[in-house]
Amino acid sequence: MKKLSVSEMAVTAVMTAVCCVLGPLSVPIGPVPVSLGILGVLLSVYILGRLKGTIAVLIYLLIGFAGVPVFAGFTAGAGKLLGPTGGYLIGYIFLSLIAGTIIDKFPGRYIIHVAAMVLGVAVCYAFGTAWLSYVAGMSFSAALFAGVIPFIPFDLCKIIVTAVIAPQIKKALNKANLIQESNLCAKSS
Repeated sequence: MKKLSVSEMAVTAVMTAVCCVLGPLSVPIGPVPVSLGILGVLLSVYILGRLKGTIAVLIYLLIGFAGVPVFAGFTAGAGKLLGPTGGYLIGYIFLSLIAGTIIDKFPGRYIIHVAAMVLGVAVCYAFGTAWLSYVAGMSFSAALFAGVIPFIPFDLCKIIVTAVIAPQIKKALNKANLIQESNLCAKSS
């Protein structure tokens, strides 16, 4: 594995900060609030790629775990990660790995990128729903209707926003030599 340059570490830290700023912004609509946290995750993984994007998300989760109020509704701590909505937060890791791997593997294929983000969000939903069902003692279908169905339109909007702005940001950062293309295809050529 290649070491990260200082500029790559700095951009990773900035994307962690983006997650920390967007994550607390939420509107409660039930047991699971509509949060901009997933937008921060999508932007991080799209701009930074699988490895650095996932690192940014892990640091974000650790910051929240440590008690800094960066989760939805300005909450934090181990109780939040272990509580009913904690599965969606942990699901961010799977979202990052899945979407990041596919986005890295297919540079410039924006339809595939959108599909990758949809797949990553779906896996995040599945993990979060299973967790919500277990922790809250709900049936899986009740947890699905409480923690997923109302959020689909909002998360589709976040995916579209990411698909529109992230490629431009990534291109500018790459042109400024602040990030290096981290796609899997570049390693094989």
